[in-house]
Amino acid sequence: MMSSQITASQSSISAANGRSSLPGTFIFNLNFLKHFYFPSTSFPQVHGQRSISMYLSSMKPLAASVFRILLSKVSWNRAQVTTTSISTSNPKPRFATTVHNNDDNNNQNSNDFNFLDKIPPGAWDSHMHILDPSNHPLSPTAHYTPSPALLPTALKTLSSLHLPNLVLVQPSIYAHDNTCLLSALRTLGPSRARGVVSFDPSLTPLSKLREWHALGVRGVRINLQSVGLGNSLDARELETMLKQYADVIWPLGWVLQLYVPLEMAVVLEGIVPGLGVRVVLDHFGSPDFSLGSNTVSGDRDPYTIPGFPSLINLLQQGNTFVKISAPYRLISPNPNQKPNPACQQDLDAIGKELLRVAGMDRVVFASDWPHTRFEGLDIKPFVKTVMEWCDWDEGLIERVFRGNAEVLWDVERRGEE
Repeated sequence: MMSSQITASQSSISAANGRSSLPGTFIFNLNFLKHFYFPSTSFPQVHGQRSISMYLSSMKPLAASVFRILLSKVSWNRAQVTTTSISTSNPKPRFATTVHNNDDNNNQNSNDFNFLDKIPPGAWDSHMHILDPSNHPLSPTAHYTPSPALLPTALKTLSSLHLPNLVLVQPSIYAHDNTCLLSALRTLGPSRARGVVSFDPSLTPLSKLREWHALGVRGVRINLQSVGLGNSLDARELETMLKQYADVIWPLGWVLQLYVPLEMAVVLEGIVPGLGVRVVLDHFGSPDFSLGSNTVSGDRDPYTIPGFPSLINLLQQGNTFVKISAPYRLISPNPNQKPNPACQQDLDAIGKELLRVAGMDRVVFASDWPHTRFEGLDIKPFVKTVMEWCDWDEGLIERVFRGNAEVLWDVERRGEE
């Protein structure tokens, strides 16, 4: 009797022409196929992202026919997979997938799996916060009191989004007290986490920064937006402050993370090239959609939004990155109000243009979890939207969710799992 074994897990496998064409890592042990084609004593096993198409294209017709029949009859473990027909004349078959997991995710529909399975292995969420008011008191200058957002919940959220790695960002409510963030980094370890801290450059010695670097810290955040100082500095004051931080972090290769209004990009355009460090702007650059945008042939024109042309120039200069994150803060600044449709159109226009211009090297995805003042928000629709914005280039999703983040946060890529 000819023996065969096919198993499937929930991690992804690529067909030859795309990433994540099948929602499973397939292990084939089809020894009977050697009777039809392969002279070796055993058929080679295929793991991970090796495509089955290379075997189909090299099989004799009879072997390929048996293989197709086997695929159509197999009973799948943990996941049910529906595939299109496999043609031996096409070395790069495309698979349409529908996955239903009956164990843990009955509350998710198949569409959730379809788009989440496109997230590349080793992906990063480049902006999350850990909030623990009980164990880490807020700064006296905090502008709001958040609900707890603890590390176990953060990791559960990441898992639901298929994002194994994270960047913890110092929230404004803790000011320069990074204790909560550093504690989380110690738990996580630098292999899967990075941190962006806040400190006074005139009071923090390089030795302290080196200690933080060993834990995974790779940046400092300057947050003028949350504390109402977005437009309070003139060009000279802003340049002086940024240069002071840049001089301190330059020896460590850290990132200067800015949360400032997009209108300030006009000033930053003349400052950033002289800093000598990488810069990343939070939340699409933080545009103010209340200022509106014009339309061109019925489409929103992002270049009419104040600061956007300067942001594009910064991205093209090569030292600036931008996070596509926190869309709700832009289209509905008040959590009690419904999103403004015109603002949503502006967001779509900005998101698509940022990806068109700089998506392959300067744009990173971030969730902004736990969505302070918007708690309970479901970020998955935004993840899906980002993927739809990326649909014009097969490699763009990998860059936005993984590759660009690895460059920005000084991550050495580990071997593929």
